[in-house]
Amino acid sequence: MQQNAIQDQYPEDYTHCYGCGLNNEQGFQLKSYWDGEECVCHHTPKSFYTGGTPSILYGGIIASLIDCHAAATAAAAKAHAEKEPISRFVTASLTVDFFKPTPMGVELELRGKALEIKGRKVIVEIIMTAGEIPCAGGKVIMVQPKNAT
Repeated sequence: MQQNAIQDQYPEDYTHCYGCGLNNEQGFQLKSYWDGEECVCHHTPKSFYTGGTPSILYGGIIASLIDCHAAATAAAAKAHAEKEPISRFVTASLTVDFFKPTPMGVELELRGKALEIKGRKVIVEIIMTAGEIPCAGGKVIMVQPKNAT
């Protein structure tokens, strides 16, 4: 697994994202790492991000986690495949499937894979687990902005 988080390598203009921005003190500050052919992130949501009952995570937070980890996965996969520096990606499409309620107070693992890299577009698949239990998944189309370097 690489030493530096992918998000820590983003250009300064892209470091303010709520989910993964290094310079957003109020955000999640996700840290994703390239691991073989996948991108991995671990995150334990704060206790006030409940959805309906105190024991389950709010679905909007799940979508945010999948979205931001998919951006890191796209950046790392393209950099790895094309032997170039990490660049920033933005979301073109996000589809989330909820498999089971996601419990609170458990470290979540998000694993991402690039399914396709074509020009500035990367299609990413994310699976989120709580312990060994798959709770949600997503398919995300990420696009590299023309001015991103």
